[in-house]
Amino acid sequence: MHDASGKALELRLEFPNGLPPKPEFEPGIRRAPNRGQVLNEKEMVLALKNALRYIPEKYHKEIAPEFLEEYKEHGRIYGYRFRPQGRLYGKPISEYKGNCIEGKAFQVMIENNLDFDVALYPYELVTYGETGQVCQNWMQYQLIKKYLEIVTQDQTLVVQSGHPLGLFRSHPSAPRVILTNGLMVGLFDDPENFRRATALGVANYGQMTAGGWMYIGPQGIVHGTYNTLLNAGRKMFHLPEGKGLAGHLFISSGLGGMSGAQPKAAEIAGAAAIIAEVDPSRIETRHSQGWVSKRTADLAEAFKWAEEAMAEGKALSIAYEGNIVDLLQYALDNDKKVELLSDQTSCHAVYDGGYCPQGISFEERTRLLDEDKEEFKRLVDKTLKKHFELIKALTEKGTYFFDYGNAFMRAVFDAGVKEISKNGENTFEGFIFPSYVEDIMGPLLFDYGYGPFRWCCLSRDHEDLKKTDKAAMDCIDPNRRFQDHDNWVWIRDAEKNQLVVGTQCRILYQDEEGRMRIALKFNEMVRNGEIGPVMLGRDHHDVSGTDSPFRETSNIKDGSNVMGEMAIHCFAGNCARGMSLVALHNGGGVGTGKAINGGFGLVLDGSERVDRIILESMSWDVINGVARRAWARNDHAIETIETFNAKRSDGHITLPYIADEEYLTELVKNDG
Repeated sequence: MHDASGKALELRLEFPNGLPPKPEFEPGIRRAPNRGQVLNEKEMVLALKNALRYIPEKYHKEIAPEFLEEYKEHGRIYGYRFRPQGRLYGKPISEYKGNCIEGKAFQVMIENNLDFDVALYPYELVTYGETGQVCQNWMQYQLIKKYLEIVTQDQTLVVQSGHPLGLFRSHPSAPRVILTNGLMVGLFDDPENFRRATALGVANYGQMTAGGWMYIGPQGIVHGTYNTLLNAGRKMFHLPEGKGLAGHLFISSGLGGMSGAQPKAAEIAGAAAIIAEVDPSRIETRHSQGWVSKRTADLAEAFKWAEEAMAEGKALSIAYEGNIVDLLQYALDNDKKVELLSDQTSCHAVYDGGYCPQGISFEERTRLLDEDKEEFKRLVDKTLKKHFELIKALTEKGTYFFDYGNAFMRAVFDAGVKEISKNGENTFEGFIFPSYVEDIMGPLLFDYGYGPFRWCCLSRDHEDLKKTDKAAMDCIDPNRRFQDHDNWVWIRDAEKNQLVVGTQCRILYQDEEGRMRIALKFNEMVRNGEIGPVMLGRDHHDVSGTDSPFRETSNIKDGSNVMGEMAIHCFAGNCARGMSLVALHNGGGVGTGKAINGGFGLVLDGSERVDRIILESMSWDVINGVARRAWARNDHAIETIETFNAKRSDGHITLPYIADEEYLTELVKNDG
């Protein structure tokens, strides 16, 4: 590659004025715990060599001891010295350098992911979910930024687990960025090998949207959580459509990144909610941002507040500073009625700090992670077993417990509680408690194609967001289905509910037709100068984005829930159809080896080229997943595909014949 004068460009990190100064850390910003020492001496040498690949040789003797100290203190080499000083945040797109709009747009999204107000551990590049990183280290960040400043419409940047491999010749309708995170070869696709690979600096846990640069704070899951709670209430309490959860109680745990959506979603649904959280800093963040209304360390006070709100039919969210196991024990001992119950601790990283044992403080949890991993693991397993026993006792008294896809039930199983699996031996038949996808999201939303559509106004102008809210609302027919009415009400009230954390983004569940209509409308508004450019995307936790037998595909019952082909097809198809950014990750949401998930980003620049990409890609991105669900014999998915086949002349989806299960059962029984 050459510059304007024809000179070959040298795209590596260079420091003509010497190395940047050693870092200064702002007080009060959360820091990641020590990830543990998993490398032997020979491997530590390899980790140092890997990190020093980003640094000119003349600085190696100065930087190598610093990197070694980082590994010893943190279990990772982050390259803190190479982080820009001060706060990072998603600035207006006009303030970024770049040769194409996509290169500038991705810089907005990366820096929004690393905003002190958004990220869980911003100095360690962890956006959410305890371990979900934008990239592995600050050298990668600096190099990615360099590439995004120069990438053109005729190039594609390839990123592998945070490492920018380089720019490759492509064309304007190809993706500007193709990235993957943590795709281990099957033999090594387990937590132990993954920890080794991340310590060596060759694997990145991208979570679902952190490593895909599409995280939008707790808002990213709040609509899905709202839908889940509302439909759980309809299922359990036979609520009529249009009536919320006033007078009902929801209990859960976790106020971190995505779990921080729980209290806000509960209040929007009209419920009283008590959410347990062991880290007081996370409670402070959500309370100051308006995502939880009250906080207390007193369980009697928490239940008193909740019961008063229920009696008055008022919505109220309460953060309980303490362990969820203590909360459930109190409820059981004091005969408190728990109606809806879930958990959103980071059980995909259960032994890496994502779940705090009962009986120890958050500070002690952090110390044990650093000094005694074996004792920490023992305490986690003990607490998981107790947690399970309490849930079982509450469900026997009428509580509806649903797993919220955080790998909680799998973690309980791995802790030695085989009873949590349906067959008492393995997880092939699932668990005794339902996943929220099995009972709610799958049949009522995913099977119809509804999923977490989202967008970000790259101008950072709040007026642009308000205009897109109105335009999206106008694209929805609230009388078509109850889901459409729910979504119409959601977007109507989005501004009132004050959902924005970080840059100006929005979440809105939509089906295939709705996504296409809204995307085309937004692109038209950009073209007409009504709004600035928009980044379009979705959570990878969607209709077709993720294969995960314990979450997204837990309501696929033909045995193919263990297959990872849908997410890979989604990724490949979005590459072929020209999405601006296409991502594929291992483990998002539920942990290494337990999911393959893919996402996309599409920059709306007002062009006819983007109109074409919307028409070609948006339908594929949704219907690919509905087709998989229809082939698995999911009733509503079959209905959706029958409608698709009847209306479309440009495609056709294979539908199954339905066998008589009673006859087959009798046939096999008699044959035996």
